[in-house]
Amino acid sequence: MSITTPLIQHHKHCDELFASAEESCANGDWAAGEKAFALLQNQLETHFTSEEELLFPAFETATGMRSGPTEVMRGEHRQMRGLLAQMQGALASRDSDTFGGAAGTLLILMQQHNLKEENILYPMCDNALGASPVGASLIERLSPS
Repeated sequence: MSITTPLIQHHKHCDELFASAEESCANGDWAAGEKAFALLQNQLETHFTSEEELLFPAFETATGMRSGPTEVMRGEHRQMRGLLAQMQGALASRDSDTFGGAAGTLLILMQQHNLKEENILYPMCDNALGASPVGASLIERLSPS
């Protein structure tokens, strides 16, 4: 297993949670939407934190790259957190239009973000860290609980 395999698997899990939250809210099932959204928000934050506190610093230390792909990903994490906050506010006020608009923007951003990570950054991380002792310890630490 590569270092980033758990993160790729977690992308798929977050996509499923997103679909559940969006579907529930679109159908006006606000109680189910709140539950699904809370799970989504928690899992996305877990994912972002794993990358920002474990993977990115290890990659930056190994390569000396402090700006570039990791900086871009951190910026996109901030954007996604902002959209999640908009969705949370819309959910609290049962505003399906605002929720749907923010959800649509988040979906596009998540899809583009995941493609960049899975096709560019993660292979770079696997190459830079895969044979190192740091890489070996990251596999277990990056597996979301």
